[in-house]
Amino acid sequence: MHLNRVEKIDDKVVVKNVLASVADKNGIEFFVRELISINPEVHIYSTGGTYSKIREILGSGYEKNLKKVSDYTGQPEMQGGLVKTLDFKIYLGLLSETYNDAHKKDLERTSAIEFDMVVVNLYPFKETISMDDVTLEDARANIDIGGPCMLRASAKNFLRVASVCNPDDYQEIIKIMKDNDGALPLDFRFALAEKTFKHTAEYDTEISSYIAGADYKGFYNV
Repeated sequence: MHLNRVEKIDDKVVVKNVLASVADKNGIEFFVRELISINPEVHIYSTGGTYSKIREILGSGYEKNLKKVSDYTGQPEMQGGLVKTLDFKIYLGLLSETYNDAHKKDLERTSAIEFDMVVVNLYPFKETISMDDVTLEDARANIDIGGPCMLRASAKNFLRVASVCNPDDYQEIIKIMKDNDGALPLDFRFALAEKTFKHTAEYDTEISSYIAGADYKGFYNV
């Protein structure tokens, strides 16, 4: 398998295209309004409840800045929201490298765009399994798949993508963007990537520990 070795990147990347899917809506109104204030042409691609929330925040004229992921990919969401963002065009936009000519051709061929920022927080698995009356099915339903994939892809490509996994970071991100004409510098993108990988590792550890001690026998009709 051939592995790319990237040498040329940009220090500062202007945030033009944002991919957002948040279970925790705290702070999202502040963040979205500030992103648009900094760059009135920013495009936010979103799904499900996050799309509905941002549409509510923006009100009339939301179409200028807000796009449905399903409209972008050309694929509807799977029933139950099980598949929303697991799509080639999404990951092409997350993992493509700025100065890679082959990647540029792929983007052109598929009419894909490069995402500059991913804003994702995960299904509340830890909180769910902490409830007294939680069932295995409750826990299973709260195992996030698409969220960790988007976070890990964006964190891997910190070369040009900012991975945002915690609403507590929204204010700092906005401040840095304002100080850098709408861009985020490499050192900050790298710090976000470090935080993201720690977060997804802890999330998977919670799931692994729960599954190891769970009893599925007698729960399902087989």
